[in-house]
Amino acid sequence: MKQKNLKRIAAITMARNDEFFLSRWIKYYGDELGYENLYIYLDGTDQIVPENAGAAHITKLPHTDMSRAAGDKYRIGLMSELAKKLFNEYDIVIGCDCDEFLIVDPDVKMGLREYLSDKTFNTTLSGLGLDVGQHMKYETPLDTTKPFLSQRGYAFLSTRYTKPVVLNKPVSWGSGFHRVKNHNFHIDNNLYLLHFGAVDMDMLIAKAAKRGTDWVNHLKRRGNGTINEITNRFAHGEKWIKIARTIQRYVRAPYAWNKPNMCGIKMVVKIPGRFKKSNV
Repeated sequence: MKQKNLKRIAAITMARNDEFFLSRWIKYYGDELGYENLYIYLDGTDQIVPENAGAAHITKLPHTDMSRAAGDKYRIGLMSELAKKLFNEYDIVIGCDCDEFLIVDPDVKMGLREYLSDKTFNTTLSGLGLDVGQHMKYETPLDTTKPFLSQRGYAFLSTRYTKPVVLNKPVSWGSGFHRVKNHNFHIDNNLYLLHFGAVDMDMLIAKAAKRGTDWVNHLKRRGNGTINEITNRFAHGEKWIKIARTIQRYVRAPYAWNKPNMCGIKMVVKIPGRFKKSNV
C-alpha cells in the first residue's frame, strides 16, 4: 500500500510556572508530531525547561506583570504571530494551552498527524471540548507517574474547550484560543480537546497555597467548578457526547457567532474507555 503524504504540522504553546503540564504536553505532541515540530514560549527568563524537551524549540521571554485580561491578550498575540511565521514551512499549526491535549478517537486507528494530513477543512478545525476533572467520590488523588486517563473517567461538557486550535492558514486567535477572529469554527467528528486543569484537587490546593491562605480556604470552602459539577451531577453515556457535538455545531449566541453554545445545558459524561489508548 502506498504511504500517504503526511503534512508538516507544528504545535505551539506558552507557559509560566507549569512545568508539570508542559512536560506532559511535550511528551504527547512530541510523540504525535515530532519533537522538532514543537514551539514553546516560556513566560519568564527564570522558567525551567522540562528535561524531556529534546529537540523542541523553546524561547524564554521576559515576564511582565499584567492584569488577567491584558495578559491573555498579550499571550494570544504572541501565539498568533508565531503561527503566522510557522506557515512559511508548515501546512498546519496547532495552538493550545499546555494542559490541553487534542486527540483522535482511538476507533479511527490513526495518529494525530496522519488524521489531520487526511483532512480537508476551511481555515480552522475544532475537537469537542471535554473538561476532565477528579470525581471526589470515586477517584483518588492523581499518581503523576501514570497517564491521566488511566485514573480519570469523567468530564464536564464545556463549550469553553471546544476551541479552534487547528489552523491551516495564518489568522488571529482570540484570547485563550477560544475563537478565530472573523472566522467560524468547524467541530470534527473524531477530534476531542481534553482539558486537565482540574484533574486533581490536591494539585489545585497546592497551587492555591502559593497565592496565600485565603485562596486555599476559598477553594476548600467553595470547591472547584469543574470538580463540583463532575462530583455532583449524573454522568451520561457516550450518546450524549454526540448530542452535545450537534448542539455546539448549530447553536450560537447572537453576540458571539463564532463560539459554540450549549443553550445553558450543563452535562457531565463518562469518558469512553477506549480513550485510554491515547496515552494522555
